[in-house]
Amino acid sequence: MDLSPLAAGTAALAPAVAVVAAARSLWSPCGLSMLTSINPVAERSRGHRYPVTAGWFLAGAVLGGLGTGTLAAGLAAVVRWTGLPAAWSVVLAVLVLAVGAAADLGLPGLRLPTLPRQVDEQWLRRYRPWVYAGGFGVQIGTGLATYVMTAAVYGTVLLAALTGQPWWALAVGALFGLVRGLAVLLGAAATDPARLRRLVAAVERRSGSSLRAAAAAQVVALAGLAAWCLAPGQRGAGAAVALAAVVAVTGLAGMVRRPRPAAAHLPTGAVAVAAAPAAPVPAGADLRP
Repeated sequence: MDLSPLAAGTAALAPAVAVVAAARSLWSPCGLSMLTSINPVAERSRGHRYPVTAGWFLAGAVLGGLGTGTLAAGLAAVVRWTGLPAAWSVVLAVLVLAVGAAADLGLPGLRLPTLPRQVDEQWLRRYRPWVYAGGFGVQIGTGLATYVMTAAVYGTVLLAALTGQPWWALAVGALFGLVRGLAVLLGAAATDPARLRRLVAAVERRSGSSLRAAAAAQVVALAGLAAWCLAPGQRGAGAAVALAAVVAVTGLAGMVRRPRPAAAHLPTGAVAVAAAPAAPVPAGADLRP
């Protein structure tokens, strides 16, 4: 990429923020529906093979991510065409991260737009695995077609665009979709209703901490970008990779960390449905405590 040393910081942060945003999106209603709808128990009840269905979901998610990446690439082309100075792109990146972190931390009066929409659970009954799994993957993989669970999703698009590098922006979108798609593999170990119930309970218990982790990652990204600008002698490929790694690890570590013990109850019916041969788990089943 033909980047100035100043703009390289934004380019390094875009994929890191994309990973954090995609991981946090697991806690959307669609993410939980995906766990209860595409797993060994539910697929076996429908007479399908889980690895194949999961593969279709992953492929669809990457395709959806490429769709969002195309949007970011178009914006990046506009940034490149206008000749936006690197200093201004960094200032805008700082604003994007600051607003995103504030929104995720629940700053009063700051609420970002979202689309309260879920995938259609009727697809599970009407279509073959490649249709419903691939279709669900595309919608979830875009990050923008259903519930948006963190401002980092918008930050991903804007940071990728501010690089002024269309191909890099497209790659960032694909990475977002890939991480969203890989979430389906969390259900691989849920080979019976009890394990599925424990999995969803464990995921749900981390809902609050996952949002705080996403906010923390954006704060770290903001601080890292500021340090990048103030320490010109330390800019380089190694520093860029280290900055991206710190942001990604900050977000992911906070999401997988074991939360404080709390009573959690999941309706057994939500998982028992998956065990019944004639009735797969509904995609919109509410599995929250």
